[in-house]
Amino acid sequence: MRWRGQRRSDNVEDRRGMRAPSPMGGLGGGGGGLLNLLPAVFKLFGFKGGMVAVLAIGAYALMSGNLGSMLGGGGQDSLSEHEAGSVKQSAEEKTLVDFVSVVLADTEDTWHQLFRKMGGEYEEPNLVLFRGATRTACGFGQAAMGPFYCPGDHKVYIDLSFYDDLKNRFKAPGDFAQAYVIAHEVGHHVQTLLGISQKVQKAKRSLSEVEGNKLSVRQELQADCFAGIWAYHADRSRQLLESGDVEEGLNAASAIGDDRLQKQSQGYVSPDSFTHGSSAQRVKWFKIGFKGGDLQQCDTFSAKSL
Repeated sequence: MRWRGQRRSDNVEDRRGMRAPSPMGGLGGGGGGLLNLLPAVFKLFGFKGGMVAVLAIGAYALMSGNLGSMLGGGGQDSLSEHEAGSVKQSAEEKTLVDFVSVVLADTEDTWHQLFRKMGGEYEEPNLVLFRGATRTACGFGQAAMGPFYCPGDHKVYIDLSFYDDLKNRFKAPGDFAQAYVIAHEVGHHVQTLLGISQKVQKAKRSLSEVEGNKLSVRQELQADCFAGIWAYHADRSRQLLESGDVEEGLNAASAIGDDRLQKQSQGYVSPDSFTHGSSAQRVKWFKIGFKGGDLQQCDTFSAKSL
């Protein structure tokens, strides 16, 4: 990507120098019970290191459970419990911070333009950098969950160590693969602004777990399509993409499909527990968004075939 020298977003919140909170409201690395099981749980269901779905307002939804309340996570007022410190970072990490700031800025440019065309106004999300764990308006977040979006505070959260997983564990290297991650989570923010996320959460309350999972898949695939829309405009309007970038994005989308993650973690595939979509589906919907840059083409909820 041709990202160097581009505008950086002012909406990056750096918590990397803050002490990680415990799930019960204190500081430090303590915590027991379900917290210690989180990495295994997310790995079992394909969440570890993957794209976490848009979560219910006020809670992290792990299948049908309320993860936020189970962990005893607090809201934004809990942030006062942190103690800020200086951020120690390598040159590589500093470059990553600059990179995600540029990507976030470019998503802002894209969605401001598209919202204006719809007669609306785009509200920019914050991107929070953290290490290990942090509190959000949706509860307690861990790096093991991968990047995620919290509709309760309109913030995207990422521990930059996830990019090591993306490169080494998921074999999806490259700066555009990293940008796709941000664009996908911003896609969830767009869904929240458009009222889509709220409708999905309301509908899921009356559905079985299997049917609720199917609705989550449609929501996630739409976020992939929205990421493709961003890539379309980043390429056409600002010429940020270079040769091979799209292939990096498609590789990342494929690497984090539910079928591939389940096969790696548990040795078999269970389609009824999919919450993000298969590798083929994720690639398909990213390509749909990238092909025309049109929101109308991203209606995964009306699509007869995913």
